[in-house]
Amino acid sequence: MLDCTVPALVLRLDVNNFHHGTLAAIRSLGRAGVEVHGLIGGTGSPTFRSRYLARGHPWPGARYLERDVVRALTQVAQRIGRPAVLLALDDAGAIAVAEHASELRPYYLIPDQVPGLPRTLADKRLLAQLCSGLGIVQPETRLITGECDAAAAVIDFGLPLVAKWAQPWLLPAGTGLRNTSLVRRPNQVTRLLQHVEGRDLLFQRFVPGGPHSDWFFHGYFDENSRCLYGGAGRKERAYPRGAGLTTFGRWLPNPVVEGTARELAARLGYRGVLDIDFRHDAGRDAYHLLDFNPRLGAQFRLFSDSSGLDLVRAAHLHLSGRRAVRGRAGHGRTYVVENYDLLTAGPKSLPALCAADELAWLSADDPRPFVAMAGQAVKRGLTRLARTRT
Repeated sequence: MLDCTVPALVLRLDVNNFHHGTLAAIRSLGRAGVEVHGLIGGTGSPTFRSRYLARGHPWPGARYLERDVVRALTQVAQRIGRPAVLLALDDAGAIAVAEHASELRPYYLIPDQVPGLPRTLADKRLLAQLCSGLGIVQPETRLITGECDAAAAVIDFGLPLVAKWAQPWLLPAGTGLRNTSLVRRPNQVTRLLQHVEGRDLLFQRFVPGGPHSDWFFHGYFDENSRCLYGGAGRKERAYPRGAGLTTFGRWLPNPVVEGTARELAARLGYRGVLDIDFRHDAGRDAYHLLDFNPRLGAQFRLFSDSSGLDLVRAAHLHLSGRRAVRGRAGHGRTYVVENYDLLTAGPKSLPALCAADELAWLSADDPRPFVAMAGQAVKRGLTRLARTRT
């Protein structure tokens, strides 16, 4: 049972109104009786409508520097009035918390993370170098600085290939750039090169995958880098297709993925929550590590066992000095993100929506975030449609 005298703060710097993982964290802890606060980018997020959010602390519109993040976290801590479990839901937040842990620890309960490790893992260029040094299987990766590099990569890799911005948390708003995209045509390369100055752009060889090739592992690791709770899931559908977030996931046992993730965390001395993506290469019968996210994954509620334990509850229990008692693993459990799965599969998503063990937004005991999300999604769609007609 969670210690309900210990509050929690959900931190997200990214201004993304449709980030379902933030809502899931608030609901999970709030339903367990924990007082949940949110320091969340933007003011219009449907998450603010949740009945389980004790208080929202919105960010101003401008992007924060790391020192501003620490100052804001300190101010929120003073409002809360007692030490709180701090959960980062995006890369920028995880980096800031790890690198300023000594300043934040008087106010928050946080893992004793290696300070520079989240930045190394979140930076896709540094991650590629790390994997190469450790002998971790990964797609061949090139740093693209201009047209010559891009042309050589296209010749060597062929199309499609995968384009990634090394530091996605630094991408400016309003450019339409995606963290990761599947490049199928030369004109897509040209558009990416228009934004490459001052940023690290990576091209990766595309690993062909079938319908059951994409996997992920979510886990929580203690001060000895021992996995206290975790599981492997298969990505049934994604948005955008081929290189995007999970819209339909299924919890399934996968000893190779689970073992690889646990071994890597142990070798790195990793502590706290992580989310790692893999793709199975049938030709080599190998799992390529695609991404290592040093924070909570948005679909973490997929891994909710028979006792109701999940990643955020495991983190709260450990950081508040309590022991997590695991229930029966929910192998076969499904999780669907309604708005994105409809964009990916259209009417074909309806069977999954109807049969899902959990939906990201719609919940009988907390309906207002779904209503707000649906309204914003319709408004966004109509706006885009109007722009295409002008």
